[in-house]
Amino acid sequence: MTLITTPFPARATAAEVLAGVDLTGRRMIVTGGASGLGTETVRALAGAGAHVTIATRNPALAEPILEEFPKTEVAALDLADLESVRAFCAAWNGPVDAIIANAGVMMLPERQVNAQGWEMQLATNYLGHFALVTGLRTALQSAERARVVTVSSGAQLLMGFDFDDPQFERRPYDPLAAYAQSKAATVLLAVGISRRWAKDGIHANSCAPGTIHTNLGRHLDTATLQVLGARDADGNVATPDYYKTPEQGAATTTLLAASPLLEGVTGRYFEDNREAELVEDGPALMAAGGPGAMVGVARWSVDPAAADRLWEYALTATRNAV
Repeated sequence: MTLITTPFPARATAAEVLAGVDLTGRRMIVTGGASGLGTETVRALAGAGAHVTIATRNPALAEPILEEFPKTEVAALDLADLESVRAFCAAWNGPVDAIIANAGVMMLPERQVNAQGWEMQLATNYLGHFALVTGLRTALQSAERARVVTVSSGAQLLMGFDFDDPQFERRPYDPLAAYAQSKAATVLLAVGISRRWAKDGIHANSCAPGTIHTNLGRHLDTATLQVLGARDADGNVATPDYYKTPEQGAATTTLLAASPLLEGVTGRYFEDNREAELVEDGPALMAAGGPGAMVGVARWSVDPAAADRLWEYALTATRNAV
């Protein structure tokens, strides 16, 4: 299979990938759109004319971008709370042209669970988004050419989904393992949507935005930030060459959400504004080259059998939750 490329370099910005694209009349949802990469995604989409709903736990944080783009709106959504997801879906009216599953949490130092007893990183990064997109399937289908974009991470290269103990109920909780499996699941969500809904005109792809200074890393200690290159030996903020700006980090997400260059593309994984290569041994990449070498997509993250199994797991989990 030939990998898909685009004219945009790795450090193109979200605005640059949509230059000349008219999204007037298109309705899009960006989860976590009130901060970080989500805000830059909203800014690019709204700047091209889309009507964007910022779905966020704290609607007050969206006030600055609402002032910048008056046609943009905000709605409360806590992905870790299944009732909040259900309420959001029930309140939605009309078609939705794109859902950008951007919100996430990273490497919580201690195991936390939501009201359903789900481990918090899996609940927020994957299960909440699964409930959101399945809850809005009819709205996506009515848009005729809808897209779903799931924002993953290079961490998916480190570990696949643990079907034996996904909630860390028996194995010791590990912050990185929990994050990595949730991000592998995020890619598998796009694969699952593609396998089931492409016939309905709903296409889904996943991406890694790259390494960026955002508040996603707020739970990381200094030692971990040093491993990631975000702090120097003295604990001061550092910005290695492989880091991107938020505007650059949002580019691949925006490309998948709205660029006509990706019309009809589904079930693939992108980074640096192009489709990523398949990687057989992500942990070896990390060991040899550090976080800057973490590029590509793991085989377990795009495995169709794993995607089908995970879909059934999530369907059962969300249906049975009270």
